[in-house]
Parts: sequence; structure tokens; C-alpha cells
Amino acid sequence: MSSYIHPTADVAENAVIGEGTKIWAYCQVREHAHLGKNCIVGRNAFIDAEVTIGDNCKIQNNALLYDGVELEDGVFVGPAVCFTNDKLPRAINSDGSLKGRSDWVLSKTLVKYGAAVGAQSVVVTGITLGRFCLVGSGSVVTKDVPDFALVMGVPARVVGYVCHCANRLEVNEINPADYTCPACSRQFRLVNGVMREI
Repeated sequence: MSSYIHPTADVAENAVIGEGTKIWAYCQVREHAHLGKNCIVGRNAFIDAEVTIGDNCKIQNNALLYDGVELEDGVFVGPAVCFTNDKLPRAINSDGSLKGRSDWVLSKTLVKYGAAVGAQSVVVTGITLGRFCLVGSGSVVTKDVPDFALVMGVPARVVGYVCHCANRLEVNEINPADYTCPACSRQFRLVNGVMREI
């Protein structure tokens, strides 16, 4: 199964596009970006130079993934999500000259397996989003997000935990460290702030 690139998409010749990946209208994929297999990149998305995207990822319309971003397999990026890459943004240097690539420090952001970022969220650079975490729409994420955590707000804060299937976990009334998914019955335990499936 070959990849599909819409005729209006601008994909650099040296970008790597995995088998079965679909890149839709008016997207830009820059130099040395690497997209895995079976991904979907929605209309008008921007994938910057050197960005790495795993297999089976969905990147929705108007999403912005700048250099320094790495998505592991199975990540969902909602419409108009923005991943930043500069902690100290300025257009110019102290002398008034326009900043070039060597005038700032690129920061890295890692989004782990199965994580999802809701529509119009902003992910500030230099953080890690944990496995199967869920970022609520419109959030501003300024620090690391634990595995399975549900975060939302400005700035985003942990407000609960979610299952692989994205349903919110219910706490066990007898043992508050134990959680159950009401949809698929998976069992979890929170130990020292780390949620694990049991």
C-alpha cells in the first residue's frame, strides 16, 4: 500500500513518508521530516523540518508541529493544535538584527504512545506528554503530563485519569489508589503519582 499526497500539498523531496500515510490538501511537510506508516495529516497542517512522527498517528486540520517535536506511535493531534519550540522567542537579537537558526536554542517535545491532544491546545516546548494521556481542548500545557492523566485548563492541570479507550477512570471507593474503566473494565492503580494498568 503506497502513501497518498494531495496535489496541493508541499512535501519536501527528502521528507520520509511511510506506507499508507495520507497527506491532504495544502499541507506542508518540510525537509528531513519523518512520518511513519498509516498516518493521516489533515488539511493545512504544517510539519516542520526534522519532526518525527510514528506509525498510526492522526494529525488534524491546521495543526502546527515545529522542529523539535517527536510523536511516538498512535498519537492524536487535534485541529489547530500548536507545538512550540522556542522558550525565549524573539524575532530579533539584542542589536536589532533578525534572528537566524544559530541565534536561538531549539527545545524538544516528546509525545508518547497513544497520547491525544485536544483541539486548539498549545503545548509549550521542552516537555513530555505521557502514554495515553489526554489533553482537553483549548488547554495550554506548560509541564510534563503523566501517563493516562487527563489535563485541562490554562495552564493545564491534572483533573483525573483516562483509559486506553479515552474514557475517564472511576476511583474505587474502598481503595482510592485503584481505578476502573467504566467502558472496558480495565483496572489501574495509582502509586506515587504514577498510573499503571494492573
